[in-house]
Amino acid sequence: MSEKNETLVLFLASIIPIGLVLGGLWFVFGKGGSISQPTTQQLNSSNKCDVTNLPEGIFNYGGSTTWATIRRDIDPVLQQKCPKFVLRYLDPPSGKPGSGTGIKMLIANQLAFSQSSRSFKPEENQQAQQKGFSLKEIPVAIDGIAIAVNHNLNIPGLTVAQIKDIYTGKITNWQQVGGVNLPITPLTRPKEAGGTVEFFLENVLEKESFGKNVQYIGTTTEALRKVDANPGSIYYASAPEVVPQCTVKSLPIGRTNTKFIPPYKEPQVSRSECPAKLNQLNAEMFRSGEYPITRNLFVIVKQNNQIDQQAGEAYANWLLTPQGQQLLEKTGFVRIK
Repeated sequence: MSEKNETLVLFLASIIPIGLVLGGLWFVFGKGGSISQPTTQQLNSSNKCDVTNLPEGIFNYGGSTTWATIRRDIDPVLQQKCPKFVLRYLDPPSGKPGSGTGIKMLIANQLAFSQSSRSFKPEENQQAQQKGFSLKEIPVAIDGIAIAVNHNLNIPGLTVAQIKDIYTGKITNWQQVGGVNLPITPLTRPKEAGGTVEFFLENVLEKESFGKNVQYIGTTTEALRKVDANPGSIYYASAPEVVPQCTVKSLPIGRTNTKFIPPYKEPQVSRSECPAKLNQLNAEMFRSGEYPITRNLFVIVKQNNQIDQQAGEAYANWLLTPQGQQLLEKTGFVRIK
């Protein structure tokens, strides 16, 4: 071999491996000389739904109006996290939404699961059993009933017994409970409105009927407006619906008149500071049970060993995860664990 040919062979032998290395770097880093970014599809595939036992499909649900903020603020988080688990809220075909109508729709197989602010009743479970399944309730949060009054009313609080006497018509003037000489106007939504009214009748009125002086209001929003406009009015509702309001004030409640527990964290925010600053729930007193009127929020599930049961249980179990409990707390309810 000539000296020129030998030099050419040596040159080619050295240049070919370099070309292969540079080609590999071009493939890895891309034509632009920088590391290629993952595509949207790649990012989405890495953000997988990690909710245990959550089925795929469209699931109808509904029930308690107390759950409205949960449906608005929390359920979309689950929808974004697990887009193949689709929740579709249904109003009742007749009557107003509420815990009772939600359970009724569940028994009629119109809902996969329902949201309730009270336990199901024995007769409701019997109706479900006639359809071939039983009901199961899963508590996911703690709620309280707050008493709303006009800002100008000046009393330290009410006992549960006094609240009962006001709503059954035995106490009719604020002077009878340490206030000024002013007639009391008790407001309530009708019994058919849902779990809050049923809970109040069962646990505060001890199954007695509302007095003749009670006025019936369609919604909490309407009731709070009336309390603001009428110095003698009183109303009860789920604590997250009442405590942060600027137009009314929440009354401390006691089992006896020697110890009243406020539903808000002290010191109470004045009306002049609101809405820049809002009253917060007295979560510690709700959780400990020292606040006298508390209850659980439940997911009501069909026990039928079918996909509806799986959907309801998985939804409830997600609300019981650290993320779910944190979201419930931010929404104004008290975490149960």
